[in-house]
Amino acid sequence: MTVIQPEHLVASVADALQFISYYHPVDFIQAVHAAWQREESPAAKDALAQILVNSRMCAQGHRPICQDTGIVTVFMKIGQNVQWRGERALADLVNEGVRRAYLHPDNVLRASILSDPAGARTNTRDNTPAVIHMEVVPGDVVDVRVAAKGGGSENKAKFVMLNPSDSVADWVLKTVPTMGAGWCPPGMLGIGIGGTAEKAMVLAKESLMDPIDIQHLQARGARTRVEELRLELYGKVNDLGIGAQGLGGLTTVLDVKIRDYPTHAASLPVAMIPNCAATRHAHFVLDGAGPALQTPPSLDDWPQIAWDAGPNARRVNLDTVTREEIASWQPGETVLLCGRLLTGRDAAHKRIADLLARGESLPAGVDFNNRFIYYVGPVDPVRAAVVGPAGPTTATRMDKFTETMLARTGLIGMIGKAERGPVAIEAIRKHGAVYLMAVGGAAYLVSKAITSARVVAFAELGMEAIHEFEVKDMPVTVAVDARGAAVHQSGPAEWQRIILERKRA
Repeated sequence: MTVIQPEHLVASVADALQFISYYHPVDFIQAVHAAWQREESPAAKDALAQILVNSRMCAQGHRPICQDTGIVTVFMKIGQNVQWRGERALADLVNEGVRRAYLHPDNVLRASILSDPAGARTNTRDNTPAVIHMEVVPGDVVDVRVAAKGGGSENKAKFVMLNPSDSVADWVLKTVPTMGAGWCPPGMLGIGIGGTAEKAMVLAKESLMDPIDIQHLQARGARTRVEELRLELYGKVNDLGIGAQGLGGLTTVLDVKIRDYPTHAASLPVAMIPNCAATRHAHFVLDGAGPALQTPPSLDDWPQIAWDAGPNARRVNLDTVTREEIASWQPGETVLLCGRLLTGRDAAHKRIADLLARGESLPAGVDFNNRFIYYVGPVDPVRAAVVGPAGPTTATRMDKFTETMLARTGLIGMIGKAERGPVAIEAIRKHGAVYLMAVGGAAYLVSKAITSARVVAFAELGMEAIHEFEVKDMPVTVAVDARGAAVHQSGPAEWQRIILERKRA
């Protein structure tokens, strides 16, 4: 009989979450580096370089890889011969570990979890509760896998009930392009097949904690139908040309993971969940000897890659930029932003829209006239930092507010992650505005360009408050120009054509 103290689980969960906030899994870094080495698309190669540089900076500085430090998911396999000391529920112990990790004073993690999700959506302030899956199994240890899953990739989860005769591969290849780039490729696709609806989703999520081994599988060859499907989808998804950050390129997925389970004769449930460029997960085993703490990897596991904006980057003063000036910017052009900008995400946009609808003024200090807004919810600063990691959030969530913002506030530019939808692109074209893309998964790198930060409105929203940032040489790409030309449409289309022509040759 193994006896485990409650503190062993609490301390192990807290340590794992701190660890994965700033250390990518080494297999993931190696896969991204290999993708960078073979990438031929300049835009995608630049994005991969930023991801790798950001990852090394986070490993050195012990600060979050991404500003979205995730919703915590925990898988626990509890041995039948394990005995727990104390009266507290295991879920309470896990959540105490989450609370301790996210409030750690040396590396504060962003609190993103909201209670009353269909109502007041109130931030719990400590990122609890976690989503916990428990299973009792033979044995005398507790096997725990912990992940922190960002909202951008989680929001792209898909589920379908296929007919038994339908093709899983066809559904995946039809669905992936509809996901856009908000899941921050390159990453992994986790696929669950079988069971029931909820079982398929859990299988997909659990598969994302497996190590990247697709190259080993390619070398060995498939031995099962699931392995055949993994290889087929890995090749065909990358042939779509979506590329890093959706900019067009050779690598969209680093691996495809599949788990299956017996299902009803009338059913074929299939779930697909992507993991993003901020893939974060850890594993530990409790055997009664004490907390199971993570072992730091060697920094030698990270490639020595330098990144700079290049000689052709356009430097822009945000304090003096005009609508006439932005009209000359070209799709795909690198821009270095200097000066002041305002931030705002979903909750802030909703409040602004409500104020405008009632004919009320915006809060003091919130003036968007001839200015840019950055879609971001930053991590709190620590020590001498002015702000924590502050990478972009998925821009499409703000699409429904774009016409109002451009028509009624004087806003001329937006900065976010991934593509814009047709409604937003039309509003951008109509008003002669621009949309700039920052690299998702490079949050710490971006934060180094922010020289000052202050909250100017809606402080009670926490990380969703409106801030004013002053930036120096913040790197972005012109993703939608003032005429409505969008690189997330042209880039993947071009690289899909290139890849197809090579296969025909």
